[in-house]
Amino acid sequence: MKHPHRSSSRRACLLGLLAAATLVSIGTATATPPAPRASTLGAQAAQSGRYFGTAVAAYKLNDRTYTTLLDREFNRVTPENEMKWDATEPSRGSFTFGPSDQIVNHALAHGQKVRGHTLVWHSQLPGWVGAITDATTLRGVMNNHIAGEMTHFKGKIHSWDVVNEAFADGGSGQHRSSVFQNVLGDGFIETAFRTARTADPSAKLCYNDYSIEDWNSAKTQGVYRMVRDFKARGVPIDCVGFQAHFGTSGPPASFGTTLANFAALGVDVQITELDIAQAPPTAYANTVRACMNVARCAGITVWGIRDTDSWRTGENPLLFDGGGNKKSAYYAALTTLGGTPAVHK
Repeated sequence: MKHPHRSSSRRACLLGLLAAATLVSIGTATATPPAPRASTLGAQAAQSGRYFGTAVAAYKLNDRTYTTLLDREFNRVTPENEMKWDATEPSRGSFTFGPSDQIVNHALAHGQKVRGHTLVWHSQLPGWVGAITDATTLRGVMNNHIAGEMTHFKGKIHSWDVVNEAFADGGSGQHRSSVFQNVLGDGFIETAFRTARTADPSAKLCYNDYSIEDWNSAKTQGVYRMVRDFKARGVPIDCVGFQAHFGTSGPPASFGTTLANFAALGVDVQITELDIAQAPPTAYANTVRACMNVARCAGITVWGIRDTDSWRTGENPLLFDGGGNKKSAYYAALTTLGGTPAVHK
């Protein structure tokens, strides 16, 4: 006995499958394939619109192992000491940029953006600046230094640490004592940012500090109040840097909250000087994850390449050992950079 309706059903089924297969084929052809996982820190960070950078010392640029790692792994560079006041204006009105030019030129030649560090800081300051006691004189000196350095590098620096470490440690939440604070008062930070905006309107302007990662600390809250006030009054500030010099336990539990709350004020947030004692992989993963979970976390900079390059060299806090070999923390950081769909715009 024949069952013609079965043949018709089979034909309809085959036609349906063919149509579905065609749709799948079309969809596959037109959809954007996922970006491949990158094999270096900078390239992987770039896939989410972020950067992964490092601090650089000019005198190490003749070290082949050093520059191989620098040029392969990182897409952002911060001069470690070469742009600080004692290095750029050792005597009043006399600027010198040889070592800093060397770093900037190397970075730009290798497609790396540069983060300027730092214009106004109480440390590594020439004695002649610290000796100034007249407010009008110091204000003019500070503004001239900012304008002189930024003008020299105009168009070459993506972002500047305009003021560094202006808040006191401990429970006051107030500014630290410094020649700028003591002679000019609380307004010196605002003056510095306004001067910087005039000097290079296209550069991002950042405030940078340490021990402001814990949302519950008085120092963090002091910086937060300043940034909130600046944004409310139109003082030009584009970003806040969290140095992230951590002990073996890594970031505080509230670090993600801190980054998110600052970002909500309308500024980018950045991890600017990351190193972690003994470089535990989990601690590095947690730090990177905190950034990846906040859309306005623009990127991460580690403070040195190899453990032997670190200011904390005895604590082995970086991603490469003294021989330039990748440590477990390197793989933890790289994996975590690729582990979230969060995108920085």
